[in-house]
Amino acid sequence: MYHTWMRYFTPGPVHHRLGLVCLGVGLQHGALPTVGPRTLDHHVAVLVSSGSGWYRSTDGRRTSVTAPALIWLTPGSPHHYSADPGSGWDESFVDFTGPATATYTELGYIEPDRPVVPLADAAPARAVIARIARAARPGNPLLEVETGAAVHELLVALRRARADTNADGDPVLAALARDAYRRLSVSEHAARHGMTAAELRAAVRRTAGCSPKDYLLTVRLGRAKELLAATDLPVAAVARRVGYDDPAYFSRLFTRRVGTAPVRFREQQGRTVPGGWSTTVPDPEHPPTILTGSG
Repeated sequence: MYHTWMRYFTPGPVHHRLGLVCLGVGLQHGALPTVGPRTLDHHVAVLVSSGSGWYRSTDGRRTSVTAPALIWLTPGSPHHYSADPGSGWDESFVDFTGPATATYTELGYIEPDRPVVPLADAAPARAVIARIARAARPGNPLLEVETGAAVHELLVALRRARADTNADGDPVLAALARDAYRRLSVSEHAARHGMTAAELRAAVRRTAGCSPKDYLLTVRLGRAKELLAATDLPVAAVARRVGYDDPAYFSRLFTRRVGTAPVRFREQQGRTVPGGWSTTVPDPEHPPTILTGSG
C-alpha cells in the first residue's frame, strides 16, 4: 500500500525571470511504484525521509538509498529508482527550473555527478517542502512567487543537511575568515593548515563554492563596509584594517566589486554607532525590550 499527493504548476514567463520557479510538489509514502527509466527536462529534488531503496544511473550502476538521503534528478539524465517493495519509504519531491540552476550547480548546491547524497537530517528540508505544499492551496494569489522563493530556501537547506557538512561550520573557512586581514598568500594560508594550495582551493570550492581568493575578498570587503558605515576612519585606515597597504588599490577593488566607491558607500550607508556595532546577533522573533522614559 502507498499514499501519493502531488500538485503541478505552470508559472508564466515573468516568474521565470525570478531565476527559479517551482513546477510541482509531492508527498508520498509506502511501497511506491518504481520510477523510470525516464529522462526529464527540468530538475527534481527527491527527499527520502525514512526507509530505503535503490537508484540506477545512466551507466546501469545501482546505488543503495538509505534515509535520510537526497536523490538529484537533473535535465537530460536518464534515471530509474524505487523504494524497497517490502518496507517502502517516505518521499517528498519538488520539481523546479530556471536560469539560477546553472549558478547553484556551479556553487555545488546541485550535484549532477552525485545523484544520491546522504543527509544528516531531512527535517529542515522537509519543512520547506511542507510550506510549498501549503502554498499550493486553491486560489493562492502568491503561488508562483511564494513557491519559487521556497525553492531557493530548499537548496540551501539541502546543502546544509549534507552528511559531509559540519553543522558547526567548516573549520577551514572559519580559519580563513579569522586570518583574512593578514597579508598572506593563498599558499601561505594553505601551509598554516598543512595543505597544499591545490588542496585548499578544492576544500574552499567544495564548501563555499568559490576560490580561496574570492572567499578572502568577500570577508575583507564585508568588514570594510562595516567600518565605512559605522566609523569615521579614513579610507586609508579602513584599507589597512582589512589587509591592504595601498589605499588606491583598495578603492579600485572596492569600487569594482561593490559598484560604488568607498567614500560614496559611506555617504549612503554611514551612521553614528556610539561604542560600535554589537557582536551579538539578535533574535528577530524575540527582540530586546526597548525601555523608554526616565522610569
